[in-house]
Amino acid sequence: MKKMWGGRFSKKTDLLTDDFNSSISFDQRLYKQDITGSIAHARMLGKQNIIDPQESEQIIEALEAILVDIEAGKIEFSVSMEDIHMNVEAILTERIGDVGKKLHTGRSRNDQVATDMRLYVKEIADDSKSLIQNLILTLLYLAEDHTNTIMPGYTHLQRAQPITFSHHLMAYVEMFKRDMIRMTQVKSMADTLPLGSGALATTTYPLDREAVALELNFSAVSLNSLDGVSYRDFCLDFLEAASVLMMHLSRFSEEIIL
Repeated sequence: MKKMWGGRFSKKTDLLTDDFNSSISFDQRLYKQDITGSIAHARMLGKQNIIDPQESEQIIEALEAILVDIEAGKIEFSVSMEDIHMNVEAILTERIGDVGKKLHTGRSRNDQVATDMRLYVKEIADDSKSLIQNLILTLLYLAEDHTNTIMPGYTHLQRAQPITFSHHLMAYVEMFKRDMIRMTQVKSMADTLPLGSGALATTTYPLDREAVALELNFSAVSLNSLDGVSYRDFCLDFLEAASVLMMHLSRFSEEIIL
């Protein structure tokens, strides 16, 4: 497939340039989100008669097959296609021809990337919350068994007032409860659908953004297209939440060592 941005060039770019511009080595982990978002978009295009409904179904079936093949390890991604989005589109077009190109109707790689990232961060925030919750439950069960187990409290690594082991464990329960809240906030900050923003100024196609949001489990659609494609605050929110969580886990691990 020809590069989307290569229209002004008469020759192929150097392989070194291709490698420098490529992000497939790390964004391939977004394959599931990319295909899930594309399936929702294709379904909406068909329902809105923006493309032929039969072609919409053909695209969806091909995307579902590509997802199965990726998870079975049958697909090798290409550096020349730069990222997961172009790789999936290239595979789709290779399998069903020009019909596959209609998937890009009414969207841009800009709002597609933004959608994938939100889906990914929402998922890993939920996964993190689930793991934290399991840890909290483990600590609660352990604390319940040690309400009468006496141990020294510590201040600046020096033994201080006596406390119960239960009380010591419950301090970490409080820390991890706050980590749960932070992960909930991360998901909330990522919970708006940017698809439909286009490259930056939306599109003239009669998209049903609300239907896509519903299928992809977003609580709302983005209200401003410029912000929709450029907003990445939620990634920083996750990194901050994950850093604090790791700080608490590091502290907990060090105390086990001590």
